Amino acid sequence: MKITRNTPEQLILSDTPWLFGIMLVLFILAFVGAGFGLASAGGENIFFGLFFALMGGGMGFAGLCIFVRRVQVILDRPGGSIVIRRQSIFGYSKVEHRLADLSHAEVESTTSRSSGRTRMLYRPVLILDSGMSAGRHPVVEAYTNGRGPQRLSDAINAWLPAESPAKVDSGGHSA
Repeated sequence: MKITRNTPEQLILSDTPWLFGIMLVLFILAFVGAGFGLASAGGENIFFGLFFALMGGGMGFAGLCIFVRRVQVILDRPGGSIVIRRQSIFGYSKVEHRLADLSHAEVESTTSRSSGRTRMLYRPVLILDSGMSAGRHPVVEAYTNGRGPQRLSDAINAWLPAESPAKVDSGGHSA
């Protein structure tokens, strides 16, 4: 996920997995092409070729449907809103929250264990402390092991103070 706009009025975070999507389409084309090539040879290869095309192409298509999702998060100061848009092959979803309800962003972590190795994975989450949507809202569904989640969380937290002076700690003094 990357920051596509960072102005005092808007902060837009976007993730479009072009490379992964293109790789999966090439995977599908390779298996379907090879399968149909075997099937066109005739004889006993017809069923094996069709099976090869359907299984390989089907697995690639399933991966495309499951893993390729476009995500866009828009923090809009003039509109006073947070919009989280997600789009996949099956559809589009849009969730809106009030910007005034946003307290801050954090990095959420989980542990992954595979092949006897343990590693930490992270994702950025928005913390809404009031309103109908109070709670933790992941910016992206998947966890990653890179520095991206911390970078996004820092960018959101740096953008927020200008939004609401009431959320800035004034040292505990009151009138």
